[in-house]
Amino acid sequence: MQPLRVSLVQGATRWHDAPANREYYGALVRALQGRTDLVVLPETFLSGFTSDTLANAEAMDGEGLRWLRGLAAETGLVVTGSLVIREGDLCVNRMVWMPPSGDHAQYDKRHLFRMAGEHERYAPGGARLIVELKGWRIRTEVCYDLRFPVWLRNRYDREAARFDYDLMLFVANWPAARRHAWRTLLRARAIENLSYCVGVNRVGIDGNDLAYAGDSAALDFLGQPLVELGAQEQVATVVLDPAALAAHRERFPAWMDADPFTLGPAP
Repeated sequence: MQPLRVSLVQGATRWHDAPANREYYGALVRALQGRTDLVVLPETFLSGFTSDTLANAEAMDGEGLRWLRGLAAETGLVVTGSLVIREGDLCVNRMVWMPPSGDHAQYDKRHLFRMAGEHERYAPGGARLIVELKGWRIRTEVCYDLRFPVWLRNRYDREAARFDYDLMLFVANWPAARRHAWRTLLRARAIENLSYCVGVNRVGIDGNDLAYAGDSAALDFLGQPLVELGAQEQVATVVLDPAALAAHRERFPAWMDADPFTLGPAP
C-alpha cells in the first residue's frame, strides 16, 4: 500500500439538471488533476435524490456514464459517486467506480430508505463491492447503508492474511435534520472496522425543500477527523497513511475477538 490522496467534493447538486451538474462537477474535478488519486462525489450527483426516478435516470450506455468515463480519462483520476440508473423497468441507486481506463466497477445501494419511499421506486442491490487502488482495498457504500453495521463488517481472512478492506467510502444526500446520526455513525464505522472512513455529503436545498448540512469528513481508524467540512460548497484533499493503519491493527487487534458470521440473501 502506498499513501493515498482522496478528494472530497462536497457540492450543491443542481435539482433535476444533469447538464448543469456535469458542468458543475466537471469543473471541480478538473481542478484536482495532478493533485489527488481519488475523487469522491455525492450520492445521485447528476440529479439530486429524486422521487421522479424514470424521468431522471441514466442508462449505462447513456450520456452520464460517457461523461464520467471521459472525465476520468481526461484527468487521470479515479472518480466515484452514485447515479440513478435505469435497468429495464426498474431503477437502482448505483455507485460507479470509474478509473482512467474506463473499466468501471459498480455497486447498487443495498439498503433503501423507506422513510422517503426509496424502496418503492428503486430496486435493492445484493452484492458488496471492494475495489483496489495503489494497494488499498476500498469498500463503496451509499447513504442509508451507513446504518447497518453487519453489512459493513470488516472481516479478517486468515488464509489470505488480510482484511476485507482498508478504506470505506460513503456517498450521501443526508439531510441536515439527521446530521448528528451521520457524524456519529461515520465515526462508529471507522472505529469498529479498524479502517479509514470517508463520507461525502451534499449541501444546499433540494427540490423537495430538504436542507443539507454537508459534514463530509475523512476519519482515521480511531474515528479521529483528518478533515471535516462545514455546510458550504467545499473541496478538500487528504492523504491516508497506510503505515499508521497497519501499526494500529497490530497494536490493537480487536479483529481477533470478532464473532464469525456469513452474510446471505435477505428473505
